[in-house]
Amino acid sequence: MSTNTLVHVEVNIHRDDIGARLGMWLFLFTELILFGGMFIIYSVYRFTHQEEFHLAAQELNTIIGTFNTIILLTSSLTMVVSIVAIQKQKRNLSLLFQMLTIFLALFFMVNKYFEWTAKFHHGIYPGSDTLLNENSGHILFFGLYYMMTGLHGLHVIIGVVMISFMMRFTFKGIVTYDNYVKLENTGLYWHLVDIIWIFLFPLFYLIT
Repeated sequence: MSTNTLVHVEVNIHRDDIGARLGMWLFLFTELILFGGMFIIYSVYRFTHQEEFHLAAQELNTIIGTFNTIILLTSSLTMVVSIVAIQKQKRNLSLLFQMLTIFLALFFMVNKYFEWTAKFHHGIYPGSDTLLNENSGHILFFGLYYMMTGLHGLHVIIGVVMISFMMRFTFKGIVTYDNYVKLENTGLYWHLVDIIWIFLFPLFYLIT
């Protein structure tokens, strides 16, 4: 006579949602310090070269800048909808809006690529003979323009990678209606990327 013993093992997976959110907010704070320092440098140089900055800004395409602003603001909306969708247990809808967010981000980068390419075609880039023949304010403006928008573009690419991972996690059931902190933190990062652009746009494209 044999006795079968059923052993039930319960595995408790530790989750620290509050800690994860706090960690993301601390990270975003360091990002604000980084860009805040650049904004201060920009403000100082703009104060000392007001006329030169104004003339240099006229060489930027305001229409493209405005269009890119609309694209990023829309991408923030799609990111929010994706989080709300997963909270309501609508996984496929969440995946759709995550994908739309990635599409809009890539659309932004394509526009930025064409804008930069046009500037390079006209010889307006750091170290070019055309730019070096301009006044110091003009050189400073485009130096800051390429540095700050380039760094922002890098953050956009990082955001795309993060959202791509969130799509994978959502598809595999790692991100769910009761475990969506990863997606929520990714959304916070993406909103920061959008907010930074909202400051960059008027500083470079709308100088009066």
